[in-house]
Amino acid sequence: MADESNYVPPAVWTWDKASGGRFAHINRPVAGATHERPLPVGRHPLQLYSLGTPNGVKVTILLEELLAAGFTGAEYDAWLINIGEGDQFGSGFVEANPNSKIPALVDRSGSTPVRVFESGAILMYLAEKFGRFLPTNPSARAECLSWLFWQVGSAPFLGGGFGHFYAYAPVKMEYPINRYTMESKRQLDVLNRRLAESEYIAGDDYTIADMAIFPWYGGIVKGWLYSAAEFLSVHDYTHVLRWADQLLERPAVRRGRCVNRVMGDPAEQLRERHDAADFAPLADALARPPT
Repeated sequence: MADESNYVPPAVWTWDKASGGRFAHINRPVAGATHERPLPVGRHPLQLYSLGTPNGVKVTILLEELLAAGFTGAEYDAWLINIGEGDQFGSGFVEANPNSKIPALVDRSGSTPVRVFESGAILMYLAEKFGRFLPTNPSARAECLSWLFWQVGSAPFLGGGFGHFYAYAPVKMEYPINRYTMESKRQLDVLNRRLAESEYIAGDDYTIADMAIFPWYGGIVKGWLYSAAEFLSVHDYTHVLRWADQLLERPAVRRGRCVNRVMGDPAEQLRERHDAADFAPLADALARPPT
């Protein structure tokens, strides 16, 4: 690898497969399927293809919240897509999401299957489908959607920027780490100021804005992401911490965090979810006080 301090971009960039990094073996500059692999289909109306990353957790939290609220039509099968193994480049997954990113949802409740990809779009689709967790009042709806799209636009700086260069890049580089640390802390300050004046992100009510933001920014302040809590001085963001702890008291949030999870405490991992009874082996972990 070239000395970063002397790097000069070439006139025309070419793909260097030996560029290094944790995800170098699956990253590529082209789209489309690399292999034939149809997606499995379970017995429920909603088929989710995902992984327990922050973007995947957004959707499983919402689905568990909908079920907890009595919406039986929100029953779902959650199939594991192992992005480290390249499952997202299988032909079936690419058909569900041409962008080859988790999560992807296929709604089979109607006569024609409906595909929905991008986590923010899935949250909005499900909230509108079931009429829950997205306000109908124009002002409250605008506030909720503003924060939802804030998350969609901001998280790449936190994950692909800060998370990549701080935790995953093959070498530590001062400029990108400083650049994305500054932006990540600015975003945390945005949230902290908002939550100083509001119980939830969009106001007095719990909405899909909270569900979208919690897996990323709640995960950072609770120390789950990138082992960066001390580095980012997360104790400074007292209102974000209060909000994260409040959401962790919700059983559906705790269940949603477990679905398609293959990292962390094995007692909190549910590789695939096809029925509420699948949580039974996790009962002790789910009953523990949240941390």
